[in-house]
Amino acid sequence: MPALIPRPTEAAFPPGHFTLDHHTTVRLGAGTETAADLLRSLLAPATGLPLHPSPDGPFTLALDPARGQLGDEGYALTVTPDAVLLRAAHLTGLLRGIQTIRQLLPAQALSAAPQPDTGWLLPCADITDVPRHPWRGAMLDVARHFQPVSYLRRYVDLLALHKISVFHLHLTDDQGWRMPIAAYPKLTEIGGHRAESQQGPAGTGTYDGTPHGGSYTRTELADLVRYAAARGVTVLPETEMPGHVRAALAAYPALGNHPGRTLDVWTRWGVCDTVLGVHDEALDFCRTVLDEVMDVFPSPYIHIGGEECPTAEWTHSPAAHHRMAAEGLPNAQALHGWFLGQIGDFLVRNGRRPVGWAETGAELPLDFTVMTWREAAHTLAAARRGHPVVNAYHRATYLDYARSGDPHEPPAQPGAVVDLRTVHAHDPVPAEADAEAAGRVLGTQAQLWTEFVTTPAHIEYLTYPRLCALADRGWSGTTDWTDFRTRLSDHTVRLDALGIPHHP
Repeated sequence: MPALIPRPTEAAFPPGHFTLDHHTTVRLGAGTETAADLLRSLLAPATGLPLHPSPDGPFTLALDPARGQLGDEGYALTVTPDAVLLRAAHLTGLLRGIQTIRQLLPAQALSAAPQPDTGWLLPCADITDVPRHPWRGAMLDVARHFQPVSYLRRYVDLLALHKISVFHLHLTDDQGWRMPIAAYPKLTEIGGHRAESQQGPAGTGTYDGTPHGGSYTRTELADLVRYAAARGVTVLPETEMPGHVRAALAAYPALGNHPGRTLDVWTRWGVCDTVLGVHDEALDFCRTVLDEVMDVFPSPYIHIGGEECPTAEWTHSPAAHHRMAAEGLPNAQALHGWFLGQIGDFLVRNGRRPVGWAETGAELPLDFTVMTWREAAHTLAAARRGHPVVNAYHRATYLDYARSGDPHEPPAQPGAVVDLRTVHAHDPVPAEADAEAAGRVLGTQAQLWTEFVTTPAHIEYLTYPRLCALADRGWSGTTDWTDFRTRLSDHTVRLDALGIPHHP
């Protein structure tokens, strides 16, 4: 039986196979052209197959709105010795099914180089596949260490293969601002570059002495969004506020609480105590930034960070005290929720859904979709408060933690090991959740913060095969560890074909 990751909802594999060759043509149902383009572009490098369209082709792509039980992402795949039929109610379902077809073919189909001596045999199959959770995400931090857009495209390709639905792109932080904003050009000119980077965990006091920087163009980001959408992946942008903004304040000090102060882009790790002010100029800045973010990223969700915001500067700021008095707030701490409410309302008025990290489980306005990360109990608490929730509990989803306790593992965030079995064992829905709370859990997401991660090879070493485990659990809901390990042992030949480092 073919080993598929994630595991399909229902699958049978009768004897026989369908052979794809240079004579195989594809019959296109109405609205399936995008799926056909993806199929050809993914298979062409290794197979060289043209897969031309034909009204009587044996390989059929079909959209069938009557199959509503498949939802937005589900698909039905039937392979016989004479024909292939891939059906879905929506285009995204066809894109998911194409990734299953890639996995059913010999692993060489995933190679970037021609494989002229391989027979492209597709095993007979009858698959009906619908995900358990709509949100199956992966976050990559490009603020701490910048990655070129060419690599982001490869990252998207690997997410799509594993049916990950959301690429969360962490674009700004204390250590770097990566997205250009026309009204604020210094954000990337100054905020996109730091003098050096701290070596080791926060507080070490050791630095590498090497400048680091980089930013994307608006065109590069817009093209990335289109590239991901053609593979069924939504790019979720994150621009941090009101904390984690040291890079922005280095560029525009007047946005902070000490307008005459000169700051550098932060070279350290950890939580910086410099935050945005709460005066009108700072709020207008945030709205202007988000206007441009929304122009580039059509995602229904917009992430604004929101967590780890020290309030000491507000405590000592006359402007912050004026704001507290004007809004009837009891203390500086209350400005945090007020600020997030202002920004959340702005996004809602523009037809978007604000997303924020939950620090305590109670600080975000109810309009926010919550990413719970700090404590396992926060997922249930946020769901019971009425928030849609993405479970990103750090002890099960943070891939910047070491994969094992082996002393030869590369540097990682201190304090925890998140191994493969821990990732697969993590159920996004808390066991104590009633049906109403469980229904508010959108799914789960892996995070890769990059304080210690500088290269694509290191990103992939940390991501795989742990992301395979999260994808499996998020899509199928399966809890069978032995079954997953068996499938993964076969799946590693696909990772090899893609040049991805993984466990021995």
